[in-house]
Amino acid sequence: MTTDLKTISFARGAPSLDLIPIEELKESAIAAFSNDPAGTFGYGTAVGYQPLREWIALQHGVEADRVIVTNGSLHACAMMFDRLVAPSDKIVIEQPLYDRSLLMLRQRGADLVGIPLEEDGLNIALLEEAIDGGLQPKFVYTIPNFHNPAGCTLSLEKRQRLVELAHEHDFLIVEDDPYRDVIFDGEPLPSMLSMDDSDERVFFMCSFTKTVAPGLRVGYAIASQAVTKDLVTAGTNTYISPGMVSESILNDFVRAGKLNGAIATVRAALRERRDALTGAITELLPEARFVTPRGGYFLWVDLPESVDTDDLAARAAEAGVPITPGSDFSLKGGRSSMRLSYSGNSPEQIREGVERLASLING
Repeated sequence: MTTDLKTISFARGAPSLDLIPIEELKESAIAAFSNDPAGTFGYGTAVGYQPLREWIALQHGVEADRVIVTNGSLHACAMMFDRLVAPSDKIVIEQPLYDRSLLMLRQRGADLVGIPLEEDGLNIALLEEAIDGGLQPKFVYTIPNFHNPAGCTLSLEKRQRLVELAHEHDFLIVEDDPYRDVIFDGEPLPSMLSMDDSDERVFFMCSFTKTVAPGLRVGYAIASQAVTKDLVTAGTNTYISPGMVSESILNDFVRAGKLNGAIATVRAALRERRDALTGAITELLPEARFVTPRGGYFLWVDLPESVDTDDLAARAAEAGVPITPGSDFSLKGGRSSMRLSYSGNSPEQIREGVERLASLING
């Protein structure tokens, strides 16, 4: 086993410390502790820190009673699945899909129907074909922006059609969108939540983990009033409230106008790191195929079929360059694909990491 090489991890989607607005968060902590000590240090309720809840509602143009602030968006996702999924429910998922979401749906006994991704997101034509053939999904779960793990983005036309299909065939859309603000190229696309005039068809999750700091553990869900009420009841009955300290600090941070600066820092750094990764792969692994992400944290790489990325992952870990094999994200297959995160390493480290991977693959 290699012990003299510094680990360069492509496995985890976490920003490096230099991207965290540490001083600004310190300032917001002092302000939160001084301005609202009772709300900051008390138990609170399961809706989350109320001023932050109201700020989030304002950003999305929804009523505050449709918002629940949670311990990260994955927590929001788990609560949503608890509310929506019963054993044997048919749930449409993208393939490949974020491994934690895949695991949570499997744990709840869902009958998963995988629809492949294209360069512009979910293959809507195949979804329509499946529905015409008798599929009646409970909901479609999608990560529309800078997909984890695939890196692709659902096009505007596909978003519009998916919302139309949800209304025509009486299913829900669960829109998991933690990367929406980490955009590098082009204009941001509207959420499907904003496209749904009924306020009943699209349920939405997001997070501040990818734009401010993972350690805050603050995310949120927006659903119908009835579903949000159920989520609040479930929260009250299990954990009473999320962390008021983190949410109060974040509330001051966003209301003081600091969020845009944090997002700009993350965007600039990750654009440079994405370019370093795609450039190194193009040069050093010319047989690899990938969709260049317009934002986000991840690159999905398809290697020649002769490469088994389960085996590669074990060897890469020994070489100090951990990756995540494609099979982790797949109902079946994915054995010649891998997910690489470019968020935690400098461009120079990324180059060195790809050199190590190339030597393993080509060696």
